[in-house]
Amino acid sequence: MRGLRSRPGLFVVLFFASLVLVLLSVTGALAPFESVLSIPLNVVQGVVNDIVTGITTTVEDFADIRDLQERNRDLERSLAKLQAELIELREIKHDYERIAGLLEYTTTVTDREYVAANVIGLDTSGFMSVMYINRGARDGIEVGMPVVTDLGLVGRVTQVRAAASQVLLINDPNSCVSVRLQATRTDGSVCGQLSGTLRMELIPLDEELNPGDLVVTSGLGGKLPPGLVIGQVTSVRRFEFELFQEAEVRSLNDFNRLEFVTVITSFEPVDLSGFGPPVEETEP
Repeated sequence: MRGLRSRPGLFVVLFFASLVLVLLSVTGALAPFESVLSIPLNVVQGVVNDIVTGITTTVEDFADIRDLQERNRDLERSLAKLQAELIELREIKHDYERIAGLLEYTTTVTDREYVAANVIGLDTSGFMSVMYINRGARDGIEVGMPVVTDLGLVGRVTQVRAAASQVLLINDPNSCVSVRLQATRTDGSVCGQLSGTLRMELIPLDEELNPGDLVVTSGLGGKLPPGLVIGQVTSVRRFEFELFQEAEVRSLNDFNRLEFVTVITSFEPVDLSGFGPPVEETEP
């Protein structure tokens, strides 16, 4: 009860004290005290303003960062899409260039028929060099048919299935091709090596042979048509006590990067093994 009775009295005292302070402030009597008290209040107000301003700036910066992150994600998605389209366009361009080269090659020789094929497999291990194409018996492919590009001979068909074929590359150690030098018409034989290179053998010592000479098929033996490009001579080796000289030959084809080839389907290999020794004619 005593606490309840004291509260109205305290309220009256505070009211009159406040009234007196207002009157003194209006008359200017409290000006010196107000100046002194305003200093710490201004400091506190400045600190509070700085804190509020910092919080507001942080919130705005956070919002800007979220906007920038979202824009960055949008740009990354757009860049990924453009890169995919660029890669696709480059592939189309490369395919067009390769197919255009093959088409130009096939149209320059009018007496041959060709079937274009994709390379679907490659085996260039140390003991064999073969590739596989997506054309087979149902496309008219037969064993022995030459496989070429616009840069020259790739190999010969050795096995045929309904929808695929195996091609023995000319740099396989089991491959030997009858050739001649285009300039001098010197005959020889180009054989594949275990290293994957080509070597021209059986070249007479007195024949002129220089790096850069072009090597083409001779047609001898009936296994391949004449005039198919094999490659270029890169170096020549002569041995004093040997009957022949040798030359390293570089194919113009990169066998590890072939994607499109053509098969000469109009050529039929000739088997000369069935012929016996020549028969001497006698006069009647």
